[in-house]
Amino acid sequence: MQCRTIAGLVVAACLVTGVAAETRKEFRFTVGPKANIVVDNEYGAIMVKPGSANQVVVVAVVRSDKVEVDTSHEGDRLEIESHLLKGADAQSGRVDYELTVPANVPLNLRSSTGPLSVERTQGDLTMEGADAEVNVRNVSHCHVHVKTMRGNITLADVQDGHVEINSISGEVHLNSVTGPHVQVDSGAGKVFYDGNFGSSGSYAFTTHTGDIEALVAPDASADFSARSIQGFVKSDVPLKPKEHSRFPTELGRSFFGTVGKAASEVVLKSISGTIRLKYR
Repeated sequence: MQCRTIAGLVVAACLVTGVAAETRKEFRFTVGPKANIVVDNEYGAIMVKPGSANQVVVVAVVRSDKVEVDTSHEGDRLEIESHLLKGADAQSGRVDYELTVPANVPLNLRSSTGPLSVERTQGDLTMEGADAEVNVRNVSHCHVHVKTMRGNITLADVQDGHVEINSISGEVHLNSVTGPHVQVDSGAGKVFYDGNFGSSGSYAFTTHTGDIEALVAPDASADFSARSIQGFVKSDVPLKPKEHSRFPTELGRSFFGTVGKAASEVVLKSISGTIRLKYR
C-alpha cells in the first residue's frame, strides 16, 4: 500500500511539474507599412490572422523550460524565433504561436512539425516545413510559396495569386485557386485541383509517381495538355481538338484540347502517375 501511495505521489508530482512548465507569453509590436515578419519555429504550430493596420500581437504557448522565445525588431523586420536549450526534443521544445498581423504584411514562416496556417491576408507568403501541414485560406493579390517534404498542403479561395508549391510526398489540394501563375511540383504526393482555372493564367502541375486529378467547373475556359510517360491519362471533359500540340498524342498516355475560349493554359505532367480531368 505504501509503495502504491509513493508511486501515485511521484506521478502526480510529474503531472503538476509538466503543467507548471507550460507558459503563455504575449508580445506586442508597432510596425510600419513596409514591415516584414519572420517566424522560425523548430517544433509546433504557427497560426496567422489579420489584425489592426500597425500592430502585431504574438501569443506563444511554450511547452517547457527547454525552449525560449527570442524576438528581434529592427527597422521594418520583425523576427520571432524558438530557441531550443540543451536536452530539448520535439515535445519539450514545442512552441505554438498565434499571430495577428496587418493584412498586407509579408510573412516568412517555418516549422518542422507545424501545422502552418494563414487566412484572410494579402501579403506575400513563404511557408516551409518538413512534416508540417500547411493551410492557406482566403488570401488574394499575393505570392504564395510553399515547400514541404511530407506535409500535406491545402490552399482554398486564393484569388489573383502567384503560387509556387514544392512537395516530396505530401498531398496538394487546391480549391478555388486562381492567378496569373500557379505551379505545383510533387514527387509521390497526389495533386488535386477543384476550380475554374481563372481567365488568363498559366497552370502547371507536375509529379513523378503521384496522381493528378482536376475537377473542372462548367464555365471553365482553358487550353489543356496532359501527358504521363508510364502512367495513364483520361479526360471525361469533352475537349475541342487542337491543331498543333507539343508532343504526339498517344491514347491513354496523353490528351490535348480546349474548353470554352481557352483563356488559361493548363499543363499536367507525370512520369508514372495517373492524370484525370473531369467535370465537378
